[in-house]
Formats: sequence, C-alpha cells, structure tokens
Amino acid sequence: MPSDAAGLTAHAAPPAIAPPPTLSEIAREWTRIGCVGFGGPAAHIALIRQLVVERRGWISAHELEDAIGATNLLPGPGSTQLAIFCAWRLGGIRGALVGGFGFIVPGLIVILALSALFLAASPPTWVRGAGAGAGAAVGAVALQAGLGLLAPGWRRHAGARRARWLAWVVLGGLAAATLGAWLVLVLLGCGAAELLWQRPAMRARAGGRANTHGWPLLVAAAAATGGLGALAWTAFKVGALSYGGGFVIIPLMQADAVGAHHWMTSGQFVNAVALGQVTPGPVVHTVAVVGYAAAGIGGGLLAAAVAFAPSFSFILLGGARFDRLRGNGAARAFLDGAGPAAIGAIVGSTIPLARALSEGWQFAVLAAAVVTVLIAKRGVVVTLVGAGVVGAALGLAGAPLPG
Repeated sequence: MPSDAAGLTAHAAPPAIAPPPTLSEIAREWTRIGCVGFGGPAAHIALIRQLVVERRGWISAHELEDAIGATNLLPGPGSTQLAIFCAWRLGGIRGALVGGFGFIVPGLIVILALSALFLAASPPTWVRGAGAGAGAAVGAVALQAGLGLLAPGWRRHAGARRARWLAWVVLGGLAAATLGAWLVLVLLGCGAAELLWQRPAMRARAGGRANTHGWPLLVAAAAATGGLGALAWTAFKVGALSYGGGFVIIPLMQADAVGAHHWMTSGQFVNAVALGQVTPGPVVHTVAVVGYAAAGIGGGLLAAAVAFAPSFSFILLGGARFDRLRGNGAARAFLDGAGPAAIGAIVGSTIPLARALSEGWQFAVLAAAVVTVLIAKRGVVVTLVGAGVVGAALGLAGAPLPG
C-alpha cells in the first residue's frame, strides 16, 4: 500500500477512523455492492457511503465528499471511479484492483449472459417482446436522468454565467439528437470554449499567469475504419471522453454501433441500453452488449476492458493528487463547459432513442414510462422491468415485434 494512501494528498492527512480492511474484506464488500448495485450512480454512491463511512468507519465523511467531488471532475463513470478510489485508499494498488473488479465483474457477467439471450439469431418470442418493451421505455429513463440534472445546474448559475451554461446545454442536446458519433467533439469544444472564456479571470487570480498546471492536453484520436479497432475506439470514447457519465454514453455509442458499423439494429441497441439499466453495477456495462454484437464474447470483454481501463488509470496514477485536481482552475473551467453539454446530450439522446422504435404499441409503452418515471416517480429498474413484462405479454399475444 503506498505511503500516500492515507488520505487524498501525499502529505499529512487525518488517520482512518477504523483500521483498514484486508484484501479479502475489500473483495467481499465491493463484490457485494457490485451484485446489489441496481439503480445507477446515485444508488452506488449511497451504498459506498453506507459501507465505508457509516457501517465500517474506514473513511471519514469529509474525505468521501472530497473524493466524490474529484471523481465528478473526471470523464467516465463517476461511481465506478469512486468505488476504485475508496478501495485504493484502503488497500493501495492491490486494493484498487480487487475492489474495482469486484464492483464491475458481477454486472458484466450478467449482462453478457443476457446479451447472448437477447441477441441470439432466433430468440424466443417472449424474449423479443420483453426486449422491445423494455427498450421502448429507455427514452423516458434518459429524459428523467437529464431533467433531473438540469434544475440544480440552472439554480447554481446566474446572469452571463447562466446564459453560457444554457448555451452549452442546448449545443449538447442538438449534437446528441443530430450528430451521433461527432458528439464527443462538441463536448470537448464546449469545455475548451468555457476554458478560454474564463482564462482572463483565472490569469488575474493567479497574478498574471493562468492556472493550467497539471491539466492534460486533450488530443482527438482518429477512429479505425472497422473491426476491433473501431470497437476499441467506441469503448474508449465511453470510458475516457464521456463527460457526465451515465446516459451520455448513449449517443456516443448509438451512431457507431447502429449507423457507422452496423453491429446491431436500432431495436437491438435500445435493448442494450435497457439491459445496462436493469443489471447491477455501472451503466457503462452497456458497451459490453455493443461489443458482444460486434464480435461475440471476446468483443464484449474487449469493449468492457477498454471502457473501464481509464477509470483504473485515473485512480492508480492520480488518486493522491485528487485534492489538487479539485483546486485546479483549468479543470473546473473545462467541466463548466463540458458538464452542461453532457447534460444536454442526455436529454437530446431521447430523440434518437424514440426514433429507433418501430411499432405503435412501443410508443404507447414509451408514453406510459414517461408518466411512470416523471409523474408517478417510480424507480428506473421497476419501470423497465414492467415495460419488459408488458412487451413479453404482447409478443406472446401476437402483437407485431421489431425486426
């Protein structure tokens, strides 16, 4: 365990409230969260806090709050990075690897098994109906996720800052609805534009020198034309360039998986998103379904490995510097642009998701799901499972199913 793992900095930090766990304890507890972690990032963070702060006292509440703030400044799946960080904090590099795999692998196994069922050449009628029903409700879930993030962001800003925030939201939404694979460039562009806007103020606060130390250069990579290289690039965008995590991965993947490379149909893609929601663990597991559609089990494992590799790298290489990241003006300015653009992208993703539906009854399921999650305030998993049950029943009753 590294000597600087006693806190968020490499120097003096308050001691742990309780003695750190053994590797076997980390493996057991993080795997348990990976098995029961339904409901997305909010549920994952609650489970992690309950474990490390409230139940075991391994990490102080203040330190966990700092860790949440730091991981929110990073691209990729925030709750996954928080789980890896807490394991690193308690067990060093080995703890991070054991805890990270414990958090990720259970859901990955489940989603690959379901991929084999739902993406089979001739799945049973009830399976096709369940996928079509659950997939129809995905647009409502994405809309709820985006709208839930809009109000807090709107309240945090005022005046000219609010106008820029709204502009980034709108650009992200339009890009998700229309540009597909190019969305990532819009997210990066919004972040860069906000960074340039804030640069004079940052320079003034730093006494004539902009505080850009420690902010990495962002380099746009060219996607491979096909095969495993293209799959790896799609997964890399999900894991390393998806500012906002969660549902922002949908438009990043959809254009590649459906439009550019034809690994799956539109209907299969919305099924994949539904599977990512009803299985435990990170929503990013959806990329494994795309990988399975592209190249079988090997493709699913490759996509998952590439998508989650940045999360491990961020923690193992920079965990001890998380406090400096939170205080880095350039990093915060970049996220002030990329963050709202990612929120807009989540809302905008509902349009291509709705366009992917092909049967009349699916639109009725979508409308019912909107009412369920936005008005009745029911949970995501309950909504998707209910939509899947309706779809399976309709399929068995002879309703038309997507091709």
